Amino acid sequence: MKRYYLVSTEHLENGLWFRDEEDFRVAMNYVAIQAARHPEVVVLAFILMSNHVHFVLRGRKEDVIAFLNQFKHRYSIYYGKKYLAKEFLRGNSLDIRPIFTDNEGLEKAIAYVQMNCVAAGICAHPSQYEWGSGNSYFSSAKPSRRLLKDLTGRELTRLMHSRCHPYPNDWIIGDKGYILPESFVDISMVESVFHTPQRMNFFLRNSSKARKKLESDVNAPAFRDQTIVSALPDLCRSLFQKGTVAELLAEELSELARQIRFRFCSDATQIARVCGVSYSDVARLLDECS
Repeated sequence: MKRYYLVSTEHLENGLWFRDEEDFRVAMNYVAIQAARHPEVVVLAFILMSNHVHFVLRGRKEDVIAFLNQFKHRYSIYYGKKYLAKEFLRGNSLDIRPIFTDNEGLEKAIAYVQMNCVAAGICAHPSQYEWGSGNSYFSSAKPSRRLLKDLTGRELTRLMHSRCHPYPNDWIIGDKGYILPESFVDISMVESVFHTPQRMNFFLRNSSKARKKLESDVNAPAFRDQTIVSALPDLCRSLFQKGTVAELLAEELSELARQIRFRFCSDATQIARVCGVSYSDVARLLDECS
């Protein structure tokens, strides 16, 4: 039986799914590929965060699980080739929860997914975050009209990082080089659920993620994970004359954690993600140098 599901991946404590903009762009296209390969699964909302992803999907449970597992597998292969990482995401589990449409359950789930970027301190509203579907609903913006049918086979393979081309020709390519979510997300269904932009904003403002943001705003990290990751090689070279975090000795790693906290206003959770170190180790290092 087809139902609505909120599907989330386990948060990586000591690593990132997406280390730079190219990683996000590739993953956006891989979501599109899964939507094309699984027409029996309806995508209603999704968001790609630094160390996890969330989806609201409609379909049979086994199809929804296959959708996410194949997405993870496809992205893991790309990540492994780029960063020489073996079996990336192999142990990363899925949390799949049925959404009950009574008591506005579907609206709450969609709002929860969209507000992840706001709760993380990345932006003030989901419409400002491009790595997901948050800027697609009730939008008056006119996207680029470059369509997949305008690409050659080689261009399409390069764009999608895949040699399989089972995609609708009328899908729209955005300026950042990925298939826009409105091409494969059921935007009209989501808009019909919320009825008006004002009602959607009501659920966004009152979601659990919005409350978390209000409660923890003082301690929210000031920089994106990807910004810090890109700065780490320079920090390691300037501070220790070493090229990577993996080369640092214990006392050097302690100083690096202190520098990241000072320079980027990062908390222990963010430092653990960007350095690939466990949260408990980072907390201990910060305690030692405080």
